[in-house]
Amino acid sequence: MDKLSIKIKISDREYPMRVDPEDEELIRRAGKVINERVKSYQAKFGIDDKQDLLAMVAFDSTVDKMKAEGEINSTDDSVVEKVSYLNKLISQSI
Repeated sequence: MDKLSIKIKISDREYPMRVDPEDEELIRRAGKVINERVKSYQAKFGIDDKQDLLAMVAFDSTVDKMKAEGEINSTDDSVVEKVSYLNKLISQSI
């Protein structure tokens, strides 16, 4: 499948990209979320330096990702425990 040429504007700068058509919406939404966070931090902290704002967004996004990964790992462990318990019950009833 051919890639699409798009431009994403992040913090008043345009970035040309070549993306798979099925990823276009996700990439555009990601750009929108970044811009919203930049504006939020700018208003909240009164910071105008774009590099500082983007660093704060990158940091918070990484923390969010790490939290989500931790929740997934916790859920995976819980599921494994429950499946093991069910397997034990099934084995005992046979």
